[in-house]
Amino acid sequence: MVAKLKNTDYIIDDAILIKGNKILCGESAKKASTKIEAVKRALFSFKGQVEEINEVLNREQPESILILGTSDDMVQKIVRNLKLPEIEETVYIEDVSSPEEIAAARSARMSGGKHVIPVPTFELKKDFSGYLLDPLQIFKWKGRNSEPVLLEKSLIRPTFSYLGKYTISDNVFKTIINYVKDQINAIYKVQRINVETKQAGIMIYIDVIVEYGVVVKPALADFRQKIRKEIDRLTAMNVIDIVISAKGIHINKK
Repeated sequence: MVAKLKNTDYIIDDAILIKGNKILCGESAKKASTKIEAVKRALFSFKGQVEEINEVLNREQPESILILGTSDDMVQKIVRNLKLPEIEETVYIEDVSSPEEIAAARSARMSGGKHVIPVPTFELKKDFSGYLLDPLQIFKWKGRNSEPVLLEKSLIRPTFSYLGKYTISDNVFKTIINYVKDQINAIYKVQRINVETKQAGIMIYIDVIVEYGVVVKPALADFRQKIRKEIDRLTAMNVIDIVISAKGIHINKK
């Protein structure tokens, strides 16, 4: 909302450079395993971070940038580390949010470890595959003569806010895939499932036997779409791709 009021399309927040609803570069500080590392990353303390964002800024040539920070000192450090021009204007949270909103946000941060990143959830799925990640839409209306603003954000719980770690076994994905298969008459049998876990998410390879008489390509496409939807709903894992091969046809002797 502040970016829109100030007519800027660019935001630096949480070690990420955002343009509109798209992440241009950077990796969220919320992915850090410790709070100390998260703070260093948010301040652009690492050489690789600075080089990456400066390359994009030189290409984009933004007229203005909104930098989000938790204090004046933090924002000044970001400006120095990125060698940006001097700050022209500072907007404090009290200028744009009510005391009740601020109290609710503080409570969610302190008690639940919840953080908001100002981009839609689909932009973060690759970076936060498997994290607790929820879409968040906020409808703001500032006065009778102003236009309402719909803000799309994402709510996450960083690694360092968990009281432990969790993993999702390949057997979980295999069970989900076989469950989906049971809902589809076109697939007779799942022969093989191979799950590869990568940094950006998972790759799934499936061999199936289809029922005689079905149109194979649409049947596999439908199976693929339903698997992706169920895995997303149940695990929050980012599915990079699902490759399904029809290895045979089952002919009902009746």
